[in-house]
Amino acid sequence: MDTTWLTIQAKTFTKWVNTKLDLGRVPHIVDLKNDLSNGVRLIQLLEIISGTQLGRYSMNPRMRIQCVENVNKALNFIMERGVPLTNIGAEDIVDKNLKLVLGMLWMIILRFTIADINQDGKNAKEGLLLWCQRKTSPYKEVQVKDFTGSWKDGLAFCALIHRHRPDLLNFYELDFSKPEENTQLAFDIAEEYLGIPKLLDVEDVCNVTKPDERSIMTYVAQYFHAFSSQDKDETAGRRVSKFADVLNSIWQSKNYYEERAFKLIEAVQSAQKHWKETVLTDSYQETKQKGLEFATYKSTQKREWVSERRDLDTLLGNIQTKLKTYNLKPYFPPEGLTLKDLDNMWQDLLNDEAVYYRNINSKMREIKENLRKAYAQAANSFQRQLDAISADLAALDGDLEHQMTHVGNISHKLSPLQKDLEHIEVLDRACIEANTEENDYTVYSVEDLTFELGLVKRAIRKKMAFIENQSVSRNMTNLTPAQLEEFEHVFRHFANDQSNTLSIDEFPAALASLGLFYDDYELDRLFAETFQHNQEASFEQFIQFMVAITEDKSTPEQLQDAFQTIAGDKPYVTELDLRRCMVPETAVEYLSRDMPPATTSDEPDSFDYSLYVKQMFQ
Repeated sequence: MDTTWLTIQAKTFTKWVNTKLDLGRVPHIVDLKNDLSNGVRLIQLLEIISGTQLGRYSMNPRMRIQCVENVNKALNFIMERGVPLTNIGAEDIVDKNLKLVLGMLWMIILRFTIADINQDGKNAKEGLLLWCQRKTSPYKEVQVKDFTGSWKDGLAFCALIHRHRPDLLNFYELDFSKPEENTQLAFDIAEEYLGIPKLLDVEDVCNVTKPDERSIMTYVAQYFHAFSSQDKDETAGRRVSKFADVLNSIWQSKNYYEERAFKLIEAVQSAQKHWKETVLTDSYQETKQKGLEFATYKSTQKREWVSERRDLDTLLGNIQTKLKTYNLKPYFPPEGLTLKDLDNMWQDLLNDEAVYYRNINSKMREIKENLRKAYAQAANSFQRQLDAISADLAALDGDLEHQMTHVGNISHKLSPLQKDLEHIEVLDRACIEANTEENDYTVYSVEDLTFELGLVKRAIRKKMAFIENQSVSRNMTNLTPAQLEEFEHVFRHFANDQSNTLSIDEFPAALASLGLFYDDYELDRLFAETFQHNQEASFEQFIQFMVAITEDKSTPEQLQDAFQTIAGDKPYVTELDLRRCMVPETAVEYLSRDMPPATTSDEPDSFDYSLYVKQMFQ
């Protein structure tokens, strides 16, 4: 058998162990099977990666029994953490069986590097593979199908770095025909800028027929952990950003409501002022024009105001609903712009409309009545004058010369009557324009009076002709006279059993595939609280959980945690912190304007996020 994998895996696992020992300032190991055989470095390794003290053990074992006791203490601790160690015993480690030493270390790496796993490690491997596939999916040159041959050209390592830190390398400028150069570039950048140690050598990946799967997984897991904290920061940044967006949206809605309410009240008051200052003249046409303008107002401007008032009611209701949805304090419009103020304004408008409309109608009735009276007075007076002339003409007596002189005098009275008739015709047209066909003050129409005047004129002409004829007859006796707006895929991937649920062991692997990482305590607490202490989570519960942590709606606790993450556990947050976590500039500007300054910091542009969250929620 080809034993190249033993050499590569031993080298990789040795580097991995040493990176962990560095955290506890413990001396490195050189030879894996020799340096772990007495159990001392193994116990120290477990204490560092678990953060738990294993208790008393032999620091300088000299006898085999002491070495076995040390290793047994370490193996018992591993198994208590749910790690299966099938066919691996303390004697195997003490006897320096390299294959079993590597097998033990692999189970430790799975348990403490790739989050919780089930007993055969299947979920951890698939979860890490799915994470790699999701992160590299935008790169058509990369096809991550496994933890062996998929990594030989180095492009998968470069894609993971570029996806999270495009500032460190330009994937599309790589020479895809040079796998060693691409792999070395990824290893160098990962170590220098991401703190990922070089657990692998370039030749261990590029110059072998099939890279060692466990070595690749161990190294790739470092990328997962390096970027999961960045993903967590970005999630916190998105949460704060979305919360800021919600507040900014509500703030804009409040301003929009106040601006529109103020304009509506201002417009209504302007109309009321205009009506009160309007003086109605005795001109029917002018008054009628006022009535037409009022009717136009009712069918245009008034309807716009009615619509605007309804829109303002709806807008204010939407603001209150949104505030309630996010458990924020209710909004109370400023004095003069409340719904009660709008109702009072509206009632005043209706009252003023009624008064103004009654005034127009009353004035038009008054004008019509005056027109009737003026016409009747002129017509009746005209008829009396005609009657007087007719009577005077009928009473004519005396000699012919006297009668001729008297008829001449009567004829002179007809000239002013013609002008009076023209005046009566003007009054008649005014009455017609004012729709005053009926008139109780007179029975005389213009036609009647014109006819009567014609009769009088004819009578005068006849009378004069008769007198003239009589004069002639008198002198000539022989002669006689002659008229107008991915979670299902992950759930299905990990819920492999027939119950269509995620077990407590499958749940963390599903989260890991989505780039969500939690420590043991936080994960146990989340599962217990979210799924009511059940051992399994249904699809609906899983989706509700994902919506709760990714949706824009934030509880005060979630928002406090998000700010704390961004602040790096400081009691205050700065503009620099917000920008580092990719909070959009508009949200940073809004938060900088709205958050209270921190009294515990000397840093410029620092804010008290705890007080801010407390102020914003009920």
